[in-house]
Amino acid sequence: MNINKIDLNLLVYLDVLLREGSVTKAANRLSITQPAMSNGLRRLRDLFNDPILVRTSEGMTPTKRALELQPVIRDVLGKLENAIQPEQEFDPKESHRTFRIMASDYAESTLLLLLLKALREKAPNIVLDVITPSDVTFHDVEHGKVDMAINRFDELPLSFHQKVIWYDAFTCVINKDNPLINHFNLETYTQSQHVWVSKTGFGVGVGIDPKEVQKLGWVDAELTKIGKKRDIRVFTRHYHVAMQLAKTQNLVATLPSKIANMYADDPTICVLEPPFDIPPIGLKMAWSSLLHQDAGHIWLRRLISEVASEQKHSQKL
Repeated sequence: MNINKIDLNLLVYLDVLLREGSVTKAANRLSITQPAMSNGLRRLRDLFNDPILVRTSEGMTPTKRALELQPVIRDVLGKLENAIQPEQEFDPKESHRTFRIMASDYAESTLLLLLLKALREKAPNIVLDVITPSDVTFHDVEHGKVDMAINRFDELPLSFHQKVIWYDAFTCVINKDNPLINHFNLETYTQSQHVWVSKTGFGVGVGIDPKEVQKLGWVDAELTKIGKKRDIRVFTRHYHVAMQLAKTQNLVATLPSKIANMYADDPTICVLEPPFDIPPIGLKMAWSSLLHQDAGHIWLRRLISEVASEQKHSQKL
């Protein structure tokens, strides 16, 4: 196939069709008529010798070939869009830009507190708009409506750019008067009552079924591997709530160490090593190809990496 014979507008059509999943919505987004969009889909089918979108009981569904093409097309168009934009320098001290960041409770409590301090010194007029995972979809990030998502992700679309900010181990927190403190081992751990806390990924959360161990996350997955399980009495999505419950209700909270370390000086709690191995978790930042070459976005990503690196270095001293 000779690329000189390809109408590059078709790639734009393909990108929007796959994001919208509807000929009508894609036509509205591109401000063209529905017949024109339908004609574009027909030409795409001829170009790639593939149906691209097929009608199913769930609506128009992309084919396997279309899903393979989507991240490639999104990356190509993103680079092209950035290339034709007028080049602008980014001056953090003069910028009044608002960065919208989706952040989990964990990321907000640990990383963003450090980031805000750095911003006050280096970019005093920049504003952070922090959004919870329940308020954001993959499409919001992909379309550039949200500058960045910071969380622990099981999976991300191939079109996203991503970088690991840091890895964090797990720690157990109990009240200092909890009798468990004198004989903390795997047997007493599993016999105790626990508070569970987690929120990963995007979108609105759903209720937890304690019987579905495979969906409970890192801690319970590792317990299952050694034939054990814990007695979970409270499920929450907020780490600081879990800390308070551990302090006041004689519950065991097994948390990422960076959260537990925030309470290290609290005389009412005791921080212990888990009595079994739990792999560390990775905190990631993810962003759209549309923003990958944006000067301000590049600066923010570098600042986040610097802040994370400084924290890791200070903890080793």
